[in-house]
Amino acid sequence: MTTRLGSSTSGARGAREARTLLGILRLVFGSMALLTPDRLVRRIEGPEADSPAATYAFRMFGIRTVLLGRSLLATGEPGLAAALREAPIIHASDTVTATVLTATGRVPRRTGLSLMCVSGLNTVLALVAGRDMPPEATRER
Repeated sequence: MTTRLGSSTSGARGAREARTLLGILRLVFGSMALLTPDRLVRRIEGPEADSPAATYAFRMFGIRTVLLGRSLLATGEPGLAAALREAPIIHASDTVTATVLTATGRVPRRTGLSLMCVSGLNTVLALVAGRDMPPEATRER
């Protein structure tokens, strides 16, 4: 079944809800990364962690994530189709990274499992949200 953005079918509604939830999660986590990167670094690396490189990386992640969240929440924005098309790749990459860090012991197991769950949820939401794309939006321009 092919749906269009704004369609009223239950499948399209589920896709829109997934897109909205993913957009909100991106705004929340992106804002946290922008505004409190040192807190996030300590949460992952321990209470005594002080890593300017990780702070820098969180801020880069944060602005990317906020902008992507905004694109997902802005209905009719020209970048919406691109955001929907790119979201599964972005979040699957995050999930793979979290899995590798956890499997190799580079982050504590509990932290790694949390990262894997958040990234995995985002990946699933991105895949569901992408079901609401019109067929012409699935092609690169």
